[in-house]
Amino acid sequence: MKIVIAGGHGKIARILERHLAGRGDEVVGLIRNPEHAADLLGAGATPVLFDLETGTVDQLADILRGADAVVFAAGAGAGSGAARKDTVDRGGAVLLADAAERAGVRRYVMVSSMGAAKGGAGIEDEVFAAYQDAKKAADEDLMARRLDWTILRPGMLTDEPGTGLVTMAQETGRGAVPREDVARVICAVLDDPATAGLVAEVITGPNRVAMALADLTD
Repeated sequence: MKIVIAGGHGKIARILERHLAGRGDEVVGLIRNPEHAADLLGAGATPVLFDLETGTVDQLADILRGADAVVFAAGAGAGSGAARKDTVDRGGAVLLADAAERAGVRRYVMVSSMGAAKGGAGIEDEVFAAYQDAKKAADEDLMARRLDWTILRPGMLTDEPGTGLVTMAQETGRGAVPREDVARVICAVLDDPATAGLVAEVITGPNRVAMALADLTD
């Protein structure tokens, strides 16, 4: 498969790139900082410069043509304000979906956030509330499209080594999950057409990824 990853220099993305490239997939990572290109090359991905906040649908569609799937793993990141949560976490995801439709790429995997279904309601921290609102809006936009989408909502992300063991459900309850295991779930989702239309939270648990997905798609 050829997979294009938005947010190609993010922590989940770089792990995902190594996994996908290691099994023989062609991986393209979108970056906006040319200094990050070497890191992607080291992970086995081809870096392509594209800024989700300033690039156009046509420009991105040109990059996506010929791809089998796209993964949205971008984010405004720590230290960014509420405005960039909207332009990146919502606007970037919507732009990727618009470009995927234009380029004829049907498969779209979204890395969202636990609790995104509720948005920022009741959250006192203004920036985190804006982040959750952005994730909610991006998820709802994707769910309204005729794409083969899957939305993953991981719990608290850690840099611990992955175990390959998870719990997945529409609502799992609070919990943490290594970024490496989120990447493993994305790999498995990309391989399984039955996961199209699936929305699931992901935390560390007792089940192998394949079994967790099978329980949700049977």
